[in-house]
Amino acid sequence: MSEELYGIRKENKSVLLGLSGGVDSAVSAALLQKTGFRVLGHFLDIGLGGEEDARKVAESLSIPFSTGDIRKELEDKVCAPFAEDYLAGKTPIPCARCNPAVKFPALFRAAQEHGADFVATGHYARIVRNEAGEAFLHRGQAQNDQAYMLARLPREFLPRILFPLGEYEKSQVRTLARGFGIPVAEKPDSMEICFIPDGDYAAWLEQRGKTPPSGNFVSRDGTVLGRHKGIHHYTLGQRRGLGISAENRLFVTEIRPLTNEVVLSDGGDLYAKRVSCEDLNLLAPIENSRSLSVRLRHSKVECPAVIHLLEGGGAELELLTEARAPTPGQLAVFYDGDLVLGSGWITGGG
Repeated sequence: MSEELYGIRKENKSVLLGLSGGVDSAVSAALLQKTGFRVLGHFLDIGLGGEEDARKVAESLSIPFSTGDIRKELEDKVCAPFAEDYLAGKTPIPCARCNPAVKFPALFRAAQEHGADFVATGHYARIVRNEAGEAFLHRGQAQNDQAYMLARLPREFLPRILFPLGEYEKSQVRTLARGFGIPVAEKPDSMEICFIPDGDYAAWLEQRGKTPPSGNFVSRDGTVLGRHKGIHHYTLGQRRGLGISAENRLFVTEIRPLTNEVVLSDGGDLYAKRVSCEDLNLLAPIENSRSLSVRLRHSKVECPAVIHLLEGGGAELELLTEARAPTPGQLAVFYDGDLVLGSGWITGGG
């Protein structure tokens, strides 16, 4: 067994692992334990269950287990902003907000309480250290890479984070789980938005009250084309579920919260050559006007671009190939190969 793992010496090292009750974090616990770390399992309670499965995993691996309640932080820093963004005509991405604002801070607090040296999760990403010992975020395996959702983590968090699944694909993790005899080996994967387990975000917003009323679908020239159900039901580029008949296919190309209008077109105006971003989070040095690749949503599609850094912490991305529907509220993540350079919140495209 190597005396180093992830570029660090592991003897007498302890790691607090976010143990969700799912197969990914369970296998992460087993891998860390197998390679010599002292593992502590910690369940983050959001009020939707899962603790029993997490506790069973901890018992099966004979690791200490603790819990922490993060419901208030989740509401204040993720759920409420998520709702506000939809009411403002944006399409938010809550996981990218939760990781730096709620999940990882809660794990680091628990690590400090328990005297753990590192924090780990079951994300499919990698922390790579250079010769100087500096830690950088890299993609995981292409099939299930989750580095995109981690691109808002503060850079100072990275040296103390471990991602045991960074070199694995999901099918391999299932096989490992069976081999380790983990009780949740066949448990289905969780939904993308943990606090909306059925995936119906519009219904979730309506349950909270304060949702926009119905309004007009309009064309670019202002012609009324029909009625929409409320702007929170729509996102840029959407074609299905509009409930409107027309000779040609129609797409959502703009959401106007001030006038409560949803603009429809043939989709030709959805493509952009430039994208504006704000609130950059840099995880590696970026020179002004450098070439890189950018992913504009949580999908495998990315495009080459040149980044122009702006005063005030924003950036303008000059896309070398047009991108479809860069959407306010979504995250632009910048890459140099597998290295995650940083990210910024999209404010618009053109």
